[in-house]
Amino acid sequence: MDSFERLSADVVACRACPRLVEWRELVALEKRAAYRDDDYWGRPVPGFGDPAASIVVVGLAPAAHGANRTGRMFTGDRSGEWLYRALWRAGLASRPESVGRDDGLELTGAYITAPVRCAPPANKPTVDERDRCRPFLERELALLDQARVYVVLGQFGYQVLCGVLGVRPRPKFGHGVEVPLPPPGAGARPSEAGARPTRTIVCSYHVSQQNTFTGKLTEGMLDDVFRRARELAGEPRVSRS
Repeated sequence: MDSFERLSADVVACRACPRLVEWRELVALEKRAAYRDDDYWGRPVPGFGDPAASIVVVGLAPAAHGANRTGRMFTGDRSGEWLYRALWRAGLASRPESVGRDDGLELTGAYITAPVRCAPPANKPTVDERDRCRPFLERELALLDQARVYVVLGQFGYQVLCGVLGVRPRPKFGHGVEVPLPPPGAGARPSEAGARPTRTIVCSYHVSQQNTFTGKLTEGMLDDVFRRARELAGEPRVSRS
């Protein structure tokens, strides 16, 4: 029987993609000057959060000097700062910052993962690398059997998630787009399920600096996404500032 512990061990031990193994380990060896005294993780990064989560956040891949350094999803870089502040404001995180695996941060009702578990050069995994990593996401989503909303950050994660969840045809990605899903086992095509959807994908622009520095994604826009996610998940509204 699968478990989060077994999955995490399998993720961390994976060496299936030679290019990614070489890159993640080179980054961990050479380091960035600002983090020269840090002990880089330099391995694949497992998911993080509440195993009973009703909201699952799906990103892209670890950042070279973020999660590849800290060993926790979206931790140690500007993208993560944006995400965890939003999760805290939404009442899903115990505090608004994530600095390391042992900082005591807890997520309640939320879980964070990504389709690719190793930091890729230029943040661009290849199709083969994406596909080799996909079984980890499939196992993870099967374990997250209480999930009702999938908040997907960016088009890459959206495409992979739709493939795993059997969404055909796939609606065009866009910030705020919602894709209703049938209950598990009700069939692959949401439009043919015949029952009221109990799960939903909610799309958001990625929290990358390319989007946040240019204003394509604002904190208000991200807050709206998580507010909607809580509503769809049947969670009570929480407001922090």
